[in-house]
Amino acid sequence: MSALALSLALAAAFVHAFWNLLIAGARDTQAATAVALAVGALVFAPVAAATWRVERGAVPFLVASAALELVYVALLAAAYSRSELSLVYPLSRGLAPVIVLVVAVVALGAATSVSQLAGVLVVVAGVLAVRGPRGRADRRGVAFALAIAGTIAAYTLVDNSGVEHAAALSYFELALAPTAVIYLAAMLARRGGPVLAAEVSLRTITAGVAMFGAYGLVLVALQHAPAAPVSAVRESSVVIATILAARVLHERVTALRLAGATLVVAGVALLAI
Repeated sequence: MSALALSLALAAAFVHAFWNLLIAGARDTQAATAVALAVGALVFAPVAAATWRVERGAVPFLVASAALELVYVALLAAAYSRSELSLVYPLSRGLAPVIVLVVAVVALGAATSVSQLAGVLVVVAGVLAVRGPRGRADRRGVAFALAIAGTIAAYTLVDNSGVEHAAALSYFELALAPTAVIYLAAMLARRGGPVLAAEVSLRTITAGVAMFGAYGLVLVALQHAPAAPVSAVRESSVVIATILAARVLHERVTALRLAGATLVVAGVALLAI
């Protein structure tokens, strides 16, 4: 893996963790998410148009992906309004690739390896550490993280096939733009214009640009290195988000939780081999 690809993957990891931090720390996470999504979709529309390629075969995948992205966004915003970033982010990001692997093996007949099986065990150990002692666990946060992980796994499987019929940025824009419009309309109807207007700030604008920017960085990294190492380095965002949650949001991140986040990253890296 070249130094450039490594730098790009690390940058993508930081940017992804950063926009989650901005949303999780917002006064109203749901309204902030609606504004950020709309900003991201608008800002990156010209970029997607410049690389436009969408075949007719992409349509069913785009419909499914947009629906799943809408569920993901709604769950994520709700989770951050009720639980901690340092719990929800590591669990959801760590369990998603495990679910993808299980579905690929069980339902699609894909082969697996010893390193991937070891990766599953390491991720599970990390998840248990992040969750903490059973009696002290935030059950609601864990439930949200599990649901988010399932949604991430679902749209990952859909998108892996969908991008075969479209340019990556075009596909991403078409999947996220309807999500942004629908979620913004839902929040407008539910919360009202003044609540959304109150979340229009440098914070949410930055979060919106970062949402799409993180994906763009991954795409550029993939032009310089194979997918496996890029994906492995990209998941270092789990540790980055956990540290940022402690330092910026002042969440009580124990040594056990930080160690668990590190194990999650190690496990995901094994899955990517």
